[in-house]
Amino acid sequence: KAGSGGGGGGDGGGVDAVIADILERLPPQFGMITLDEKAEPLMESEHQPYVLVAVQECGRMNLLLGEIAISLDELQKGRAGQLNMTQKMEDLSSALSINQVPGRNPFHKASWEKFAWPSMKALATWYPDAILRCEALEKWTEKITLPFSLWIPGLFNPTSFLTAVKQVTARLKKLPLDNMSTETHITKMMSKDEAVAYPEDGAFVHGLYIEGARWQDPDEAAAFEEDVAGTMCAGILTDSRPRELLCEMPVMYIKAVVIQSTWVPESVGYIRPESHLYNCPVYSTTFRGPTFIFVATLKTKAAASKWISAGVALAFQTDG
Repeated sequence: KAGSGGGGGGDGGGVDAVIADILERLPPQFGMITLDEKAEPLMESEHQPYVLVAVQECGRMNLLLGEIAISLDELQKGRAGQLNMTQKMEDLSSALSINQVPGRNPFHKASWEKFAWPSMKALATWYPDAILRCEALEKWTEKITLPFSLWIPGLFNPTSFLTAVKQVTARLKKLPLDNMSTETHITKMMSKDEAVAYPEDGAFVHGLYIEGARWQDPDEAAAFEEDVAGTMCAGILTDSRPRELLCEMPVMYIKAVVIQSTWVPESVGYIRPESHLYNCPVYSTTFRGPTFIFVATLKTKAAASKWISAGVALAFQTDG
């Protein structure tokens, strides 16, 4: 969880204002008892793995929201003289004063990061992002039905969602889960609102960015259209434009597939040997490294070695 926060006011009054602002905008915690009651009848449905992901995500979010509320409440009391200031409070105050997510500094005792997701954003952009994640979960858990297109970067544990995609398909087709993997197709849909149904054997996801290359624009992509199990997909990888570091990807179709004997099992997943595919690593942040999530399969006309040399990867979020 690397990266550093930007600048900010260092005066004490500034910290009090930051605390008040964060607490004022802090979303309420999810009612887990009500959520479990809502989830109970859905546990027998074919979407049960997705229901579990939604419930687990809300539990993780509650831990983070609880830590933010308790630590800020303690700090307020410490600054008002009602409690003795501890090292943890001092560290929290220090992080807030420089617009840094608490816990970004590995030597600090106060940490929100250990309850959160890998991120390189400064506090001023990290916190609105956290609120957006709460809103996305709120919407998902209204009826606990999977959105037609899921904002996968908004999850604490995206790998559990990818496993759920494989589980749902494996159960439906009575296939062993160990024989399943995922492949990715890039749809013609540029916005999540265009997804109005679930695709076959998988799910639509949105909100990913590509670094080192770009996906073709709709007019360029028209030459490479194909129908994948009833979903129209289009486009191939192409060179990025000058000064465009991260380009947003269209809606992606994550499809569960049976592993073929020609695929190479690696520690990161199955590597596909087809010449028209680039096995593209997907990371949580542009820091890459430890934030690896899975391998996406992207169509290419150029040799895959070109994209490997360019370090092409997908990222869940921008740094800013």
